[in-house]
Amino acid sequence: MRLNHFTSDTPAGGAATYPVDETKLTQDFYDAVNGQWAEHAEIPGDHSSTGGFMDLVDNIEHTLMADFADLLTGKLTPANPEMAEFRKLYTLARNFAKREQDGTAPLKPFLDKVAGLKDFDDLNAHLAEWYRLGLSTPVELSVEPDMKDTSQYALYVDAPSLILPDKTYYEPGNEAAKQLLPIFTQTITKLLQLAGYDAATSAKIVGLAKQFDALIAPHVKSAEESADYVKMYNPYPLADVDNKIDHLDLTGTITELLHDTPKQVILPQPTYFDAVNDLLTPENFELLKSWMLVGVVYDATGALTEEYRQVGGTYGRALSGQKQARSREKAAYYLATGTFGQVVGDYYGRKYFGEAAKADVRQMVLKMAGVYQQRLKTNDWLSAATRDKAIVKLQKLTIKVGYPDEIDPLYSQFKIDENKSLFDNLQAISEIIIANHFGHWGQPVDRKRWDMSAQTVNAYYSPSNNEIVFPAAILQAPFYSLEQSSSANYGGIGAVIAHEISHAFDNNGSQFDEFGNINNWWTEADLKHFQELAQAMIKEFDGIDFSGQKVNGKLTVSENIADGGGLSCALEAAKSEPDVDLRAFFINWANVWRMKATTEYMQLLLSIDVHAPAKLRANVQVKNLDDFYTTFNVQPEDAMYLAPDERVKIW
Repeated sequence: MRLNHFTSDTPAGGAATYPVDETKLTQDFYDAVNGQWAEHAEIPGDHSSTGGFMDLVDNIEHTLMADFADLLTGKLTPANPEMAEFRKLYTLARNFAKREQDGTAPLKPFLDKVAGLKDFDDLNAHLAEWYRLGLSTPVELSVEPDMKDTSQYALYVDAPSLILPDKTYYEPGNEAAKQLLPIFTQTITKLLQLAGYDAATSAKIVGLAKQFDALIAPHVKSAEESADYVKMYNPYPLADVDNKIDHLDLTGTITELLHDTPKQVILPQPTYFDAVNDLLTPENFELLKSWMLVGVVYDATGALTEEYRQVGGTYGRALSGQKQARSREKAAYYLATGTFGQVVGDYYGRKYFGEAAKADVRQMVLKMAGVYQQRLKTNDWLSAATRDKAIVKLQKLTIKVGYPDEIDPLYSQFKIDENKSLFDNLQAISEIIIANHFGHWGQPVDRKRWDMSAQTVNAYYSPSNNEIVFPAAILQAPFYSLEQSSSANYGGIGAVIAHEISHAFDNNGSQFDEFGNINNWWTEADLKHFQELAQAMIKEFDGIDFSGQKVNGKLTVSENIADGGGLSCALEAAKSEPDVDLRAFFINWANVWRMKATTEYMQLLLSIDVHAPAKLRANVQVKNLDDFYTTFNVQPEDAMYLAPDERVKIW
């Protein structure tokens, strides 16, 4: 449950200040604040969006690339052994001559593994190795906290991902699919040729892979269906699941991976396993093998030659409307920093955020939690029994700010061999990560682990940990600054903090207790009323025209509930300050959501993202707050007006 959605492109754009258009405040609040900025903002060719959050990402990129240039030349000394290994990998990633010399040869052994498979017996003999290597498989396995007992790990057995972004793209007449599949075909065909296959064989492999992908699509969940977290929890005896698959030795493979045989597994998508036996047949083996080959060539996109990277990114750029690939220097930076995420985050957090700021922001979070607790106490629709349990959940909330106290020990295992190729080093690290992941089995759940590194401009709530996490990167202007008024800060970081707290009580988070377990702690009457309020939030957003498509209210409901609760709570906190300025509060709320994006990117997000479009997050939520109307003198005839009985107020 994250504050925002990002793809792999690097946002950019200056944070120039433009005047508010006073004539538009009551007609289109977002445009009044951001319209002039949008007129001047340009989306760089290697990006699909710019503005707001994205400016911060770009600034961090600029700062760290400069710092790491000094790291490479020796002007900056690594602070720890992990940073020294990062420097080695970054050096390899930037050694473009060596990457060209190595060519695609490092990939060939993995392609040969797949291409050499004869039948399902042969696949079963290698399947555990496939998982350890991170190769594509028709059944995905992961070890995650058990959603009904988060102190223990469970094995999740899931469906694979699709070629197109969502199963809705496979519906007859989908125009985006008609455009995207040919581009995917061209991309993978060319990658196979770069890897040594002739044109005819490459075309055949891609054709068969697409056939298998099309067989999978009807049996997996859409983004809307996946947005309901609790429905992912479907426990089954492992023996029953294995009995559904005649030609795959699931139990034997799992036992080899875990050195144990779980009695029970969790199926997030049980309908896939009702159909999987009809997919994994000897008649379909060549389709499956081709699908696996395509996964291998596509996953290697960033780790080989420059041509391979450029070609491999073609499909992703078509998805997002990005006009050109990143420079090879930026690509190397993101590859290396992504691999050593927490190591880089530790450096960034300690240098540019620090312990003092960490303590200060933590106090701000505690203050916002206090405001939220008071709001729960005075809530007029919860019964005392439900209210008391909600307060307990809030009081048990874990708060993580800035960066972890120490780097995850996993990174100490990453050792770079400078005599080997970049691909081989990345593969070795991948295998360490996978072994560590499956090694969680039988161990206590580690609740100290962070799922974001400190240089990430985002925040999140974890229902299974009942925790909120605010990486250092988001804790700066326009979200938070000593140079801004307290009201502007509450409209920025205050609303972000309260947004994440609100996730504990959205349509998903509300179904987990204070320990992060699925547990209905509501009275029947309270739950019914909450569901009615959630339905009102769905209705408020559902069907709004945007970027040539319509907003899906069910897909975005959890984030919209969190936005509504977060903004309302932050407003109350702002009003408690002696220098309250509600105009500054609302204007900074709109300011942080400024975004200019390609049409393709916006349409992609509308299909798969649990967040509503940024403009609507700014515009719709303020209509639900009475103070917005008095602050800007919004009247019934104004476009920003919403009748009092239509204003959605949950938290």
